[in-house]
Amino acid sequence: MFTKLEDILKRYKELENLIADPDVVTNAPLYQNYAKEMARLRNIAVKFEEYKKAKADIAALEADVVKHEHEPDLVSMIKDEVKTLDEKVKRLDSEMEDALFEDDEDSQRNIIMEIRAGTGGIEAALFAGDLYRMYTKYASNMGWSAECLSTSLSEKNGIKEIIFSVSGNGVYGKMKYESGTHRVQRVPVTEASGRIHTSAATVAVLPEAEDVDIKINPQDLKIDVYRSGGAGGQHVNVTDSAVRITHLPTGVVVTCQDERSQFKNKEKAMRVLRTRLYEKAREDHNAKISKERKVQVGTGDRSEKIRTYNFPDGRVTDHRIGLTLYSLNDILNGEIEEIINALKEAERKLRRGET
Repeated sequence: MFTKLEDILKRYKELENLIADPDVVTNAPLYQNYAKEMARLRNIAVKFEEYKKAKADIAALEADVVKHEHEPDLVSMIKDEVKTLDEKVKRLDSEMEDALFEDDEDSQRNIIMEIRAGTGGIEAALFAGDLYRMYTKYASNMGWSAECLSTSLSEKNGIKEIIFSVSGNGVYGKMKYESGTHRVQRVPVTEASGRIHTSAATVAVLPEAEDVDIKINPQDLKIDVYRSGGAGGQHVNVTDSAVRITHLPTGVVVTCQDERSQFKNKEKAMRVLRTRLYEKAREDHNAKISKERKVQVGTGDRSEKIRTYNFPDGRVTDHRIGLTLYSLNDILNGEIEEIINALKEAERKLRRGET
């Protein structure tokens, strides 16, 4: 692992020099390529530099312990500092291992999330809305930004489908575990007898593609504009602002009607289309290296039941790792970091062959 880390750090330093070269600065395509590679390597390079400095500081402090062995108070202070640095080294070691295992480029990407109501009618749509609020609150807690791209509402302010982006530092690396089927068990507001119902919603987490990742031939697109329908405000059914884009080679269809502007709807639809095509390319690539990916926690398949939210007991259970927490309200208010960290740790143990 450390040989690869040294290579990454060396390349990162090379890029720092290259990107400052006047000839590169004036060559826009070359500068963009170097800047993108540098951004991809930055996280792991910075962590490795921190790791090396911490190890060097520990060695220096341990030498000081020997030098000041007859000064117990000073030795005690030095040992406390060594203990703090040891904890930092262990944390950085785990984080670097994670970063090396993950696709470096994807783990740092922004994401596009898709939530759809599943079985359960109105109750499923209400639960989809709960999940959307949970994720946007978590994004806010993390200092990320969320933007709604497309919405289809149901009765009682539920959500049939919502597509939104989340932007920030290392978003996909944390949020990738949320793909799958989320199940809720509670008494619906429409249930007079107080009987508990089970409903579900599906979540997909896709690393957002950039223009340079996927080249789309305009001739491969069929673009239809039409008048918006459903909830959406006064502009609905007034102008042809809604956009439907069909990618003819793959049959992928994306629609967007939330904005008043046809241009903005088209822009958002293209973001979703580009990301779905990128995800398809990733799936094809991962199929070729499936043996390496089997250690991941879950498959990311939306048909896989990953979590149950039980309201009567106030508990949330993640079925992939057998984790149960009795803090349902906090979790629905965006406090899902404990679950994500547990999933990352489980994945790390699987990689190492631990039980």
